[in-house]
Amino acid sequence: MLGNLKPLEIVLILLVIVVLFGAKKLPDVARSLGKSARILKSEAKAMKNDGANSADGGAGTAQNGSAQRTIQSAPGDTASARPVSEPDRTTQG
Repeated sequence: MLGNLKPLEIVLILLVIVVLFGAKKLPDVARSLGKSARILKSEAKAMKNDGANSADGGAGTAQNGSAQRTIQSAPGDTASARPVSEPDRTTQG
């Protein structure tokens, strides 16, 4: 679908985006999209690792289920990294 676009059409689409959102907002939008992509990637890795650990019998995981992961922030980000608690999976059906 995107392969059918001509260069002039792509330039016009980008121009409309700049006009709609403004040049000042675009870096913030790109930064937040990058953060979201990094968080999604790290969560996918964590889920894959959790699945591999549970298949191995849970070796190397916390026994009480209180393991915490930390959300990583970008080097220039003013927000500090904070621990995120895992949901308690022992009480679920």
